[in-house]
Amino acid sequence: MSLPPGFLDELRTRVSLSSVVGRKVTWDIRKSNLGKGDMWAPCPFHQEKSASFHVDDRKGYYYCFGCHAKGDAVSFVKETENLGFMEAVEVLAREAGMPMPARDPRAAEQADRRTVLGQVMEEAVKWFRLQLRTSAAADARAYLAKRGLSVEAQDRWEIGFAPASWTALTEAMAQKGIATDLLIAAGVVASSDKRAAYDRFRNRIIFPIRDGRGRAISLGGRAMDPADAAKYLNGPETELFDKGRNLYNQASARDAAGKGLPLIVAEGYMDVIALSEAGFRAAVAPLGTAVTEDQLRLMWRISDEPIIALDGDTAGIRAALRVIDLALPLLEAGKGLRFAVMPAGLDPDDLIKAQGASAMQKVVETAQPMVKLLWARETEGKVFDSPERKAALDKTLRAALKRIADPSIRAHYGDEVKQLRADLFGAARPRAAFVPAANGAPRPGQQRRFVPKGEPLPASAQARQSLMVQGGNIEETLREAVILATFITHPQLIHSFEAALERMEPSTAHHRSLQQLLLAGQNHDAETLHATLLDAAPFALEELMSRPHVHIAPPVRNKDDSEMAKLCLAEDLAKLESRRAAHRELNEALEDISGLADEGLTWRISQATNARDRAERTGNTNTTDLGEDRPDLLNQLQMISERIGTKKIH
Repeated sequence: MSLPPGFLDELRTRVSLSSVVGRKVTWDIRKSNLGKGDMWAPCPFHQEKSASFHVDDRKGYYYCFGCHAKGDAVSFVKETENLGFMEAVEVLAREAGMPMPARDPRAAEQADRRTVLGQVMEEAVKWFRLQLRTSAAADARAYLAKRGLSVEAQDRWEIGFAPASWTALTEAMAQKGIATDLLIAAGVVASSDKRAAYDRFRNRIIFPIRDGRGRAISLGGRAMDPADAAKYLNGPETELFDKGRNLYNQASARDAAGKGLPLIVAEGYMDVIALSEAGFRAAVAPLGTAVTEDQLRLMWRISDEPIIALDGDTAGIRAALRVIDLALPLLEAGKGLRFAVMPAGLDPDDLIKAQGASAMQKVVETAQPMVKLLWARETEGKVFDSPERKAALDKTLRAALKRIADPSIRAHYGDEVKQLRADLFGAARPRAAFVPAANGAPRPGQQRRFVPKGEPLPASAQARQSLMVQGGNIEETLREAVILATFITHPQLIHSFEAALERMEPSTAHHRSLQQLLLAGQNHDAETLHATLLDAAPFALEELMSRPHVHIAPPVRNKDDSEMAKLCLAEDLAKLESRRAAHRELNEALEDISGLADEGLTWRISQATNARDRAERTGNTNTTDLGEDRPDLLNQLQMISERIGTKKIH
């Protein structure tokens, strides 16, 4: 429905924003100026201790300097009460004493029908609560007492009982003048071709389900008969109830989370009740289905980092893993999930009853971030004893990370997964080449250095060894830069060279960041990829693209010639891999010079020579593109040969 011009302006004039916001926050009196309507408080949209939420009563706007939430009185009610725009306007209009303008007849009819159905639901809730006090509910009361629910707790949660009758509710509501078709529309009565209208809930403990405003919208029932086909039964989808867009206990949980309590997502009604009664009042549960995207967004509106505490059995673990797949594309900065790993075979209710609230508190405090559970899902119970299995793990993890839309979060996930991978497979052998140390002691984080016994090497040999490391590493870094810049310019080629790009082992932190972002964003076009890199790694991108040799590289200059870029990439990647293989063999050969040369050392030198030859026999004969010193490898080999000859003579 549309509102007449000036209606919202009049509403905002009549309603004080500070009075609306004041119901949800505690003002910081020292920082606020009541006389000027300049108010400050901890933000109700995210958990914080400082007063970063500012309300300007004169202008009628609020703004949080922490989470950047902003708006007016309508948007505040809309966000904090989980309402639609028109519902928020109606709430404020009632407070201001303003009649809502005439609505579209059809919309008014639908709203009136929802109001009537809500009243029907409230009458049903009252009737079920009364039945819990009858003799027919003796077993139900005994069951609730066994589960640790006092009479006061039963009243707080409005728990009721549906007798084992097909028509008891229908007849009771008829006496109140409520038509059967309204009971069917509300979902408390059903009908079929084989049977006329009958009570949907029979011989069950009843749990009312309320929306974000506390209105009864459906019911849940727990069967008393162990042989019943469904242990738990929820009401059907109705004009009031959409199970995928609501959470059990969401209204109370929002208030508790706003006061700093962690939002805990459990599996069922009894878990939520047990958590809340034990002090974890910000507890919710999905309504008989796996967590949906709408429910996940609703959780994030209540808390920035909900804690998923599903049961510790196989079904609960599977449900938690499904949440991961659902959440990955929806992740935003500041919006995440943590997972409380429940003891095997226990749910929150069981744990609290067996070990007390302190045990549950420990589980909550040790909740793991989602990336850890993602890693556990792909690695636990698996053996990675071959390159193929390791590659399969990498492929699976890359596919998962690609689903993260936010480039910054995707990059951080990549860093975390890389660290977990290193922890699992063990750190790779350091690639640092031989560098003589003045005192023979290793530098922190580097291999132990070989210091040959006897006479020191000639100064010229020492210089060549130093150049071998410094020049080799510089040349490799320069080539890496051209490779990365080529991929940035021609992102359509990333897929073809994905394995080689992943194996590249960049020599700098900036190159590693760009490599991860390229692997994660290989489906982007050049413009989108550049924007992603600029957002996630601006300094690394600026450093890379500002290098002179990158500017003059043919595949970077010729942005439209992807075929040439493909050939250049194939050549540069092959050169880089060959040179690194050659340097590794040379460095290991140098370390072995301390012993007498043997066939193994001779073979190693020959392998290094072959690697050098492969590096020289690439398609591009232009040797000036990266300024590399191609005689360098030959000089190193000559130096090794001279040293071996000296060892043999002595």
